[in-house]
Amino acid sequence: MTTSPEAVGPDAATPGQPVLEATGLSVVHRTRSGPLHAVSGVDLALYPRRTLALVGESGSGKSSIAKALLRLPPPTTGTVTLDGTDLAALSPRALRAVRPRLQMVFQDPLSSLNPRRRVRDLVAEPLDAHPDPARDRDREETVTRQLEAVGLPPALFGDRRPHQLSGGQAQRVAIARALAAGPRVLIADEAVSALDVSAQATVLNLLRGLTEERGLAGLFISHDLGVVRAVSDEVAVLQLGRVCERGPTEAVLAAPAHPYTAALLAAVPEPGRPLRDTGLLPADPPSPLAPPSGCRFRTRCPLADSRCATEEPRHREVAPGRTVACHRPLVGAARA
Repeated sequence: MTTSPEAVGPDAATPGQPVLEATGLSVVHRTRSGPLHAVSGVDLALYPRRTLALVGESGSGKSSIAKALLRLPPPTTGTVTLDGTDLAALSPRALRAVRPRLQMVFQDPLSSLNPRRRVRDLVAEPLDAHPDPARDRDREETVTRQLEAVGLPPALFGDRRPHQLSGGQAQRVAIARALAAGPRVLIADEAVSALDVSAQATVLNLLRGLTEERGLAGLFISHDLGVVRAVSDEVAVLQLGRVCERGPTEAVLAAPAHPYTAALLAAVPEPGRPLRDTGLLPADPPSPLAPPSGCRFRTRCPLADSRCATEEPRHREVAPGRTVACHRPLVGAARA
């Protein structure tokens, strides 16, 4: 399948094909007040041993994208392919067979674990839900291997229950459970936001290492740019359901090209200095029930002009491997 030129992913020089690819992904929720446009026309591609981060404010569409990729529920429009197979074309039975290859780690580890089950049984849940004769014979071995991979000795933690774990330990159990399914894609939705700083570091290092060691394609969802820098190779910045900037993480965070990305960075606290002015206009964020015409960021953008109100900005290249959807990018000589 040919990758869209606007897809989030490595540049053309990067070897290999995407494990998962989404094209024209849109999610619209029907509400009493009218259609809510949670995601609008997003393209992305996930590659082995690489992690893409989705960043944005609450309500920007990050979690809606993750659920659409997993078809929980399916996207309103757009296609999602896994190893070249269109998930929408699969029968319910065939889709169930491929679900183990798409695994998700949730924000609150304790709420995602059955409080009555032992750790070893929690990790084995994918094996029980998707039985396979060969895997069943090695059930205990598989559980032991995954717990050891996340740094939880089975002899010490195997018989514990979730209430006997710290937040970081519970999240590592959740990761071990996801790994037991033998995934190709691992999605982490705000997976460290509920943890303290030391536990965050442990889980981030674990996710980074496992992605590289096991050849996983990673999608990391967060509002924390510091966390994103530690775990991702690339970043896509979401604003009101659309990607406004994408590119290598270090390059984007060092010199943002979109005013919204620059505002997010200005809001990040740093020791020893006061918060910088974000530069945003004093206006409330627009509602996804009635997104602005043209550029969806224009009502808060200090650089907006009349063109921004009438013409939706398309992605343009501002540096190798970097694109921005802005009529007046902050960096780079924009190339159509």
